[in-house]
Amino acid sequence: MSVFLPSLKFRANPRLVGSLVGGAITLAFINDQSNRQSGNNGGNNSRLSKAGLFGFGAANARIAGKPEKSQEDYQKVYNQIAGLLQEKDEYDDGSYGPVLVRLAWHASGTYDKSDKSETKGGSYGGTMRFAKEAGDEANNGLINAREFLKDVQAKNPWISHGDLWTLGGVVAIQEMNGPKIKWRPGRQDLAAATTPPAGRLPDASRDAPYVRGLFNRMGFEDEEIVALIGAHCLGRCHTQNSGYEGPWTFSPTQFTNEFFRLLVEEKWHIRKWDGPTQYEDDATNSLMMLPADMALIEDARFKKYVVRFAKDQDDFFKVFSSTFQRLLELGVDFPAGSPEYTFKTLDEQE
Repeated sequence: MSVFLPSLKFRANPRLVGSLVGGAITLAFINDQSNRQSGNNGGNNSRLSKAGLFGFGAANARIAGKPEKSQEDYQKVYNQIAGLLQEKDEYDDGSYGPVLVRLAWHASGTYDKSDKSETKGGSYGGTMRFAKEAGDEANNGLINAREFLKDVQAKNPWISHGDLWTLGGVVAIQEMNGPKIKWRPGRQDLAAATTPPAGRLPDASRDAPYVRGLFNRMGFEDEEIVALIGAHCLGRCHTQNSGYEGPWTFSPTQFTNEFFRLLVEEKWHIRKWDGPTQYEDDATNSLMMLPADMALIEDARFKKYVVRFAKDQDDFFKVFSSTFQRLLELGVDFPAGSPEYTFKTLDEQE
């Protein structure tokens, strides 16, 4: 999935995982016009947003709305996104896929399980529509992903931003030959007042205790943490977004276990350059790893999972699939019996 880096310009303490892609940065400062209630169950959505303005209540519960559309309807949205991925090949390495994974990750990764307020974060409210979250340095470059999905939103005004962005991540992973990801709809667009605080997304310059603590905040344990960071098999870093530069793997538009294999099998050295500390491979000097990536093999508790996933891609896919679903659903209260959808790829529909 991508993980993710920030930083409009080089800075001493660049942020982690949003590095996946970035492209031309153009920070999007979305205005309150975007606060139109275009999510599922429009009337109920409006009530939820108003509740969010005044503190506790329905907005804090974040209860998923009952789907008014069928799995077939969502498969059509899936197909529209997948079709655009094939059609628009002018982005990094020929695919918008990695930046869609990063958007889904960043829309979800603001969640704090200890925050019981209306600003607890997560994908539910689609709050990256607003300037506060869109302008967080960790989200530099994500305007490209949001703009990519605008035509899909226009064709399907009934789908909420949280549902669209998370579904976009699922589409990208599956269409880049990754595992099947179960997905559930029902997120509702909330008001700007529910936007989570800045600074909750990972910092790439940090060590293993920091990485563990940050992901523990979201409710993840070591195996899940390593699996999620394995999305660094996708995309690349950009100096204009994060200060870092380069891809993690030789196949940045294919979802594989290559990130783990390279961590284990290659030798790495600190790159000599004017940017922040990052590592490059001894063999080609063309790949990079972040300090927080290297922490996964410096920490014995993390390393055992790196080695395990490097040896067995099917194992990695299985753990990643369930963990990525959990990530996308952080802070969303799905009623018992809520349907889980598994979508067919375009190739499977031929």
